[in-house]
Amino acid sequence: MFQQPTARLVRGAALAGSLALFPLTAACGAGDDTDGKGASKPPTVTAAPEAGVVAPAKVEVIAGLTGCTARIRIEADELRQGVCHTAESDYLITTFPEERHKESWLEAASVYGGQYLVGSRWVVGGQPEALARFRPRLGGTIRQLVGTGPTAAP
Repeated sequence: MFQQPTARLVRGAALAGSLALFPLTAACGAGDDTDGKGASKPPTVTAAPEAGVVAPAKVEVIAGLTGCTARIRIEADELRQGVCHTAESDYLITTFPEERHKESWLEAASVYGGQYLVGSRWVVGGQPEALARFRPRLGGTIRQLVGTGPTAAP
């Protein structure tokens, strides 16, 4: 009988778990980061003036810059994700070993829509107000992803 390697199972579970939380963390709202056809524009990575750095960072570093201590919930080859809970908001911080993993993740997240703060090999998902508050500290670009999933009809 053929058995899948443990790493492959963990990767699948990590991806499934990550995608399962999108509806809970994705913020709905209008944005102007689209190309007019519903697709999001490529990100423009900016410096983080308050942090003084522009580099791929670890979940813990990003969490520290936002004022929280992240609880790591996914540790996989393609991504690492932590959850932050503060008095102001709850949000997810996801880091990637390669830019292509981040782009694949964002493509999958586009089904749910919402706004994300996107930097070099990292994404922060949360409420728009929190993302705007984090941007001066982290840099990156706020991207509006257009949802393509089912919507509730009135």
